Amino acid sequence: MTSHLYRFFPALEGLEITVSAGSVADALAELNQLAPNFSDYILDDTGALRRHVNLCINNELIVDRKKLSDQLGEEDTLYIFQALTGG
Repeated sequence: MTSHLYRFFPALEGLEITVSAGSVADALAELNQLAPNFSDYILDDTGALRRHVNLCINNELIVDRKKLSDQLGEEDTLYIFQALTGG
């Protein structure tokens, strides 16, 4: 994940986090257990990925930004990128 997210979730900094294979939604739920409110930060009120956040499985952007149903294999890596904006 981008280093900016560690400012809000310092418990995750420097960790290599392993979660069970399954959907992206499942992975985020496990991550949320390690860092409470993490999902609230990257997901909107409907559970969809916020506009300023991108998720990639290995080198591919996820397809399902609403239900997060893209599947992770046992050897896959989920990357979490938050876009930074400003003027």
